[in-house]
Formats: sequence, C-alpha cells, structure tokens
Amino acid sequence: MTRPSSRRPLQALTFDLDDTLWDNQGVMALTEQGHYAWLDERLAEWLAARDESDLGRFAERLPIEAYQRRRRELAERHPLRRGDFTWIREQALCALLEEFGLPRAASWLWALAAMERFHALRLRVSPYPEVEPMLAELGRHYRLASITNGNLAFHRLALSRHFEVSIAAGEMHAPKPDPRCFLMALAKLGASPERAMHIGDSWQEDILPAVRLGMQAAWIAGDTPHGEAMPAGVHRLSHIRELPALLEKLGRE
Repeated sequence: MTRPSSRRPLQALTFDLDDTLWDNQGVMALTEQGHYAWLDERLAEWLAARDESDLGRFAERLPIEAYQRRRRELAERHPLRRGDFTWIREQALCALLEEFGLPRAASWLWALAAMERFHALRLRVSPYPEVEPMLAELGRHYRLASITNGNLAFHRLALSRHFEVSIAAGEMHAPKPDPRCFLMALAKLGASPERAMHIGDSWQEDILPAVRLGMQAAWIAGDTPHGEAMPAGVHRLSHIRELPALLEKLGRE
C-alpha cells in the first residue's frame, strides 16, 4: 500500500455521492417501489384501452421480488456489467414484460418508459444543507470530481455544477473499488494521487482503493464501529460537514 504524503498540498478532491452528500436510503426505497408501481398502473391503463386486460395485472403476476431476482441473475451472468445498474434494470424489465405477454418491441418501449420514471424518482435526493455552500467554497481552492457507483442522472442536479468531472463508474464497467474510475477522475483533473483526497462513506469501495493508489481519504463513517487505528492518510469524520475543518487543519501541517 502506498503511503500518502502529507507534505504536498492537496490539489483535488473526489467525492462519492450517495450516503456521502445526502442520505440515499429513503430515496432508493421510494424509487424501487415507485417506478415498478408506475409501470403496473400505466400498463394496466394501456391494456384496458386496447381491450387486452385478459393479461391481468403485471405486478400481480410478476411481483417486484421477481424483478429483483432477475436483476441478480443478470449481474451473475454478466459480471463485467454488474455495476451498470441502468442496463441491468432495462434488461430485467424487458424480459419480465415479454414473459408477461407483450411483444418484444412493446416490452422495450415500456421498459424504457419505466426507467425514465426511475430516473425522475432517483433525482429526489436532498443534499445535506451544508453541502451546497461547502462545495462552492471548496471549488475556489481545489479541483472537484464525483465518482459514483450509482445510476443517478447527476448532470440533471444543480449540485453537479460544482464538479469539473463526474464519473459514473458502473457505466464504464469499472465500479468502485476498481481503481480505474479513480485514475480516470484524477487524469481528467490533472492531479496526481498524492495530491488528491477521496471522500466517501464506504470503507471497502471508497477508502481502501483510494489509499492503495496513494490518495488521502476522508471516511464519512457516521457511527460505524472500527476498532483498528486509521491507516496513514485516512481521516475519520462523522459527517460531511466536518470536511472543511479537516482540510484547514491539513493545510496548516
């Protein structure tokens, strides 16, 4: 493991998004249930208008558990695309709609429509109140990038304007902890690992890969227990609001 240097000033900060800049659990639960219920309701209306209600209700014949199971199966069969959540969801929905009895063309149209609803619901995140002013200030001193495994359409959020670079790691088939998404972000920022810090909530997907590359890391750990001492270059924080104070402290060292 490369030991990060604390003597050279930081040039760049890379951020995880979900559960780092906002609480993601409630939004994901709403999105998971919401887009599937939307598909069930709209599809029933469409079939009724075509006098094809004999197919029954989609979500009754194929409940959401079938959708989740099909996604897991696809991830196992296509390991290189396991982090491309949008592709996996589209494929699973299309397959289930065909199994339900729709022609393939109609299945694809409805799968894509359901995913549009998914992305609309997925955007209903609420960044912590400190995040917007914090990023605005940090952007005056550092180059900023986001690296996420999620399939949030981040470019549609106003918050994305603070980031020079946004990496959707799953879509490039290199989800964290794969180092390639970190290296791509750093290359686009023009920063070396030893002059960059990654900020994230996952020990396995954010902190360890960053430190192995020689980056510093801020672990947004909340109340997660961790009995061992922090490795060199890793700083434990309970909340993202503590990041500016950490950076100020490091700047004085």
